[in-house]
Amino acid sequence: MEKDLVKLSIEHGIAHVCLNRPSKINALSYEMFTSIDKVIKRLGNDKSVNAVILSGAEGNFCSGLDVKSVANSPSKAIKLLFKWLPGNANLAQRVSLGWQRLPIPVIAVLEGCCYGGGTQIALGADIRIASPECKLSIMEAKWGLVPDMAGLVALRQIMPKDKALMLTYTADILNATQALELGLISQISNTPYDAALELANHIMRTSPDANAAIKRSINQSWTGSVRSLLARESLSQIRLLLGKNRVIAVIRQTKQPDKPYCSRQSWW
Repeated sequence: MEKDLVKLSIEHGIAHVCLNRPSKINALSYEMFTSIDKVIKRLGNDKSVNAVILSGAEGNFCSGLDVKSVANSPSKAIKLLFKWLPGNANLAQRVSLGWQRLPIPVIAVLEGCCYGGGTQIALGADIRIASPECKLSIMEAKWGLVPDMAGLVALRQIMPKDKALMLTYTADILNATQALELGLISQISNTPYDAALELANHIMRTSPDANAAIKRSINQSWTGSVRSLLARESLSQIRLLLGKNRVIAVIRQTKQPDKPYCSRQSWW
């Protein structure tokens, strides 16, 4: 068994998160679910992190749920699905939804297999950059299951309902070109990790507070009412105007391009 099921390193404000169970094509055991959940919580509390790159070890992103591992332990299966209220996110759902809820841009690097739960996790990222050889599938129907890891929260925002139904009904495996045409991924690159790193560095030229506000506003308003969108925009703008990073952004544009931003404000 791999020692660190999820590797985390932070360099120059960028968190590098790697799903690390290559002997099982990074399949999701209960222990891996808990490790991902802990990393998400840690990143949410670290205000020095301004971007996240999420990838899988040794040329694969994630082959989905390790069905045998979870099925062999009913108590772990219960812990995976348990929630106090129906509308809350359980552990299985937090490993996808958690990335969306982070006040930090998250870029997923997709290579090799990205099946079932792997696709659900990838959908939690803000941007998905895939290698040409990557294969993706919303595969739960193949096992007589419904996609239940909160990936549909993002899927309904990026894809028409009929195409989402087609993918989930059939459990078809898509190549990268097909996934790009459907909007399931954002970009194809022969060097996806390098492309993600370049994008993360580009994003970090803008204020971490502004990026947090933009992510919250878009995610919460995409399917919300116009009134809630207008209220959220106004509140976010007031918070930004009162923050130090807004002043620094102006200085960067007019006087000192390399002036460092302050850490993200706590209210995001």
